[in-house]
Amino acid sequence: MFFASEFIGRPIVDADGQRLGKLKDLIASRHGDIHHPQLVAIEVKQSTGSVFIPIQEVAALVALAIPLKKKFSDITQYKTQPDDLHLVRDVLDKQIIDTDGMRVVRVNDLQLTRVNGSVYVANVDISGAGLIRRLGLASLADRLATRSRSSELPSIISWDNIELLSGDQPMRLKVPTSKMADLHPADLAEILSDLSRQEGSKILETLDIETLANTLEEVEPDFQVSLIERMPDDRVADVLEEMAPDEAADLLAELPQERKKELLELMEDKEAEDVIRLLNYPEDTAGGIMNTEYFTVPADYKASQVMEQLRTTAPEAETIYYIYVADEEDRLLGVFSLRQLVLAQPDAQVTDFMEKRVVTVEVNDSQEECAQVVSKYNLLAIPVVDEQKRIQGIVTADDALDKIIPTAWKKRLPRFYQ
Repeated sequence: MFFASEFIGRPIVDADGQRLGKLKDLIASRHGDIHHPQLVAIEVKQSTGSVFIPIQEVAALVALAIPLKKKFSDITQYKTQPDDLHLVRDVLDKQIIDTDGMRVVRVNDLQLTRVNGSVYVANVDISGAGLIRRLGLASLADRLATRSRSSELPSIISWDNIELLSGDQPMRLKVPTSKMADLHPADLAEILSDLSRQEGSKILETLDIETLANTLEEVEPDFQVSLIERMPDDRVADVLEEMAPDEAADLLAELPQERKKELLELMEDKEAEDVIRLLNYPEDTAGGIMNTEYFTVPADYKASQVMEQLRTTAPEAETIYYIYVADEEDRLLGVFSLRQLVLAQPDAQVTDFMEKRVVTVEVNDSQEECAQVVSKYNLLAIPVVDEQKRIQGIVTADDALDKIIPTAWKKRLPRFYQ
């Protein structure tokens, strides 16, 4: 393998020894199912502009003066294509997303390899050694590269594990975007926080609605707003429907009144009604941070009936660690955990194993009060009730602790309720 820095800027001479200019760029293109781009041409900088020489006409890349196989007058120039990748212009010194290390890094050099006579981009070098190598200090770079091999994160990343930010556009993906969707939403959110808002928006355009909704839930509402600023309203409405109602309400609360109204009109009636109800509460109260997706069963249910209902409707609930028992008017009668349900006999009635003394908060209780209750009783979620003790929603532990625990710490809490 060899590095692009070893020959960028080197003089180009044709078969007659005529100096044509300096190597300015390497042009690569993807072929078939091979993710690694293949070199197809070199860009030679001349006093009057640039010329593009097909790679087949290059006798050797790694040389003090790069020779061509023919006289310049006998060479048919390469015509660049819209999908071509200009490695120096589009990749070197640019940010990339390392989808394996789940981070945003900068490319300092490119490692190339020759396979069956063709040259491919194998890896990107993000190390300080790569930057030093480009300054012409190859021996020093090699010593630094040897030391960095013991570091926790790799300094050489395979092209298979990156998403490329390049070109004149803020964001242009040059490898399959499926890898982005495979990342955990929390990891995607962390990557987005390292990008500009324009670049982050371009990333979001590649995601499906569910992944997009889950990712937006991991960032703060003001950042959410910036990311969806240029997104079409119909797509935003679909995302809001996919988000937990409390998260959707937080996002809508940050938007201008006119756009908020338009988005609510585009949403399905049921989802819009849930969000509107939450928007009517002050944002720092239990009603303002509660989620309206929870799981309730009537008091006459048996354990087997609860299990059957869980299988069919639980995916819509925010948590199934707690199951609430309510009467016909939604007054809270009891609660039991999933563990208690699993251990119960199939024909046992829920009133036989539910906890009758349910810890609750009221809709107008402050977020700080919710956090204190969650912390005191070591709960994953707490039910929110009105003055008639009718259940209105639940406040999950992370939402309750949102303003008390710094965001960076809160994100490290296990997501038990998912």
